[in-house]
Amino acid sequence: MWRRVLALAIKEFLVLLKDPRSRSVIIVPPFVQLLVFGFAATYDLNDVPFAVYCEDNGVDAQELLAGFRHSRHFSEAAAIRHDREIAPLIDSKEVLLVVRIGPRFSRDLRHRRPAAVQAIVDGRDSNTALVALGYVRNIVDRFNREWSARHGLPGPSARLQPRSWFNPNLESRWFIVPGIVGLLTLVVTMLVTALSVAREREQGTFDQTLVAPFRPGEILLGKAIPGFLIGLAEASGIILAAVYGFGIPLLGDLTTLYTGLTLFLIAAVGVGLMISSLAVTQQQGLLGAFLFLVPAIILSGFATPIMNMPPLLQRITVVNPLRYFLVILRGVFLEGTSFDLLLDQFWPLAVIGAVTLALATWLFRRRLY
Repeated sequence: MWRRVLALAIKEFLVLLKDPRSRSVIIVPPFVQLLVFGFAATYDLNDVPFAVYCEDNGVDAQELLAGFRHSRHFSEAAAIRHDREIAPLIDSKEVLLVVRIGPRFSRDLRHRRPAAVQAIVDGRDSNTALVALGYVRNIVDRFNREWSARHGLPGPSARLQPRSWFNPNLESRWFIVPGIVGLLTLVVTMLVTALSVAREREQGTFDQTLVAPFRPGEILLGKAIPGFLIGLAEASGIILAAVYGFGIPLLGDLTTLYTGLTLFLIAAVGVGLMISSLAVTQQQGLLGAFLFLVPAIILSGFATPIMNMPPLLQRITVVNPLRYFLVILRGVFLEGTSFDLLLDQFWPLAVIGAVTLALATWLFRRRLY
């Protein structure tokens, strides 16, 4: 049996590798997407354009503004001299933020009265606005501490001292890039397996496979092995790029990581073969793959936490293999999570893989007879 399965798997590899388009789809796009996602997909803000409307020429006001001007997160784009200049700058998106300091700022500080600083932010992109306001709060808080210490005043009775575990510098790339390993692996594996049977049906060679001495289960297994191995190779390459190219720490054990990867690939191959068994043409297989991929990525927790989703969608995510693999990836990369602590992520992947492969076999047999 295994000799026949191996022969069929080798034939599948040769078909994939002989086609220049298939080779380019397997090799080039994943690494291009890794570079695009790795460098472009970030929640951090740098060089945010801001404008200054300062009505106070005092030393304290200038000291506060120096905190903005010397920050790597902000770049001064305009100086405002009148109220009417604020709205056009925000409306035209020339600046994201306007820092306004009133004429009594320094005087109020000297007289131990609260001194207000106004931050006017463009709220059309709420996520960006919240991140920018967080940077503003940090600069103002630092100014308050330094000013109080310099003037011999007691600091606030309760002071927050944040300490970030697992990601000390709060770099969003450390969170995003491990997720890209799962996302791109799923895309490549799904495309390879979802088109395997449909390609032969469309080219008219599927009947030749059926008259060969292969059982339906052997045919399906022979088509599953190339997708599994290609996904394994793609994931390994992306993991190497994440560690050595982007500097993402890999704190956990490779055995734990590759156990999760193996179970995830089995589940992805099972879903891909289900789609391929139903599809008659490659176009149908491609559409079926994307019909699964888009919800799977959105409901995986890749960009938005699952706990923030409505309860119904949270229940739907339990059948999404990418959901569990992202937990494994981020746990192994950033936390160094051990094998036994990830068992609750391993067994759902194993169940999903077993069910999808069984359904793919049943669908394949049903379409044959």
